[in-house]
Amino acid sequence: MPRPKRIWIPDRFYHIVCRGNRRDPLFRSAADFEAFLHILHQIHEKFPFELASYCLMTNHFHLQMRSKEASISKIMSLINKRYANYYNTRYRLTGHVFEKRFYDKMLEGKEGMIEVSRYIHLNPVKAKMVKRPEQYPWSSYYLYMYRNSTHPKFMNVECVLDFHVGTVEETRRLYCKSLEMVAELRSESLKQ
Repeated sequence: MPRPKRIWIPDRFYHIVCRGNRRDPLFRSAADFEAFLHILHQIHEKFPFELASYCLMTNHFHLQMRSKEASISKIMSLINKRYANYYNTRYRLTGHVFEKRFYDKMLEGKEGMIEVSRYIHLNPVKAKMVKRPEQYPWSSYYLYMYRNSTHPKFMNVECVLDFHVGTVEETRRLYCKSLEMVAELRSESLKQ
């Protein structure tokens, strides 16, 4: 039975998740994380896409992605193929690097965009890798916190920040404050 065809609507954001095969690590060192980000830059040059947020965890990654020209499937196929080639070459492996096809969910409206962005940025906190999202080096959260950070060409934090009211600095502060509140609520619920 054939797999159902993915639905791609240009200008819509999707929450994308990919896991390592058998939940094995996708990233074993800082060089692996950097290689993945470099691959994002390479693919972006040929097939422009936007990320509103991302988080690269040890055995999976999250992307909040939109593409206006090429389908999400095409872009993810290129990203995953290049990364799998890099990974297998670096670690002298063969076979599948990724568990299965990537998960995708189209995001609806303001609440969907903000909720997924928060979820992505809080992933390392939830996994108890760090206490605060800004302590995790392999997510886009620093781009929300620090206005003067160098933004990769594929990043567009305004897609989320524009849902908040105020100046650029106020929207950043509001977003970060809302993330801190969600993190605190989760932390309190775990203690009970």
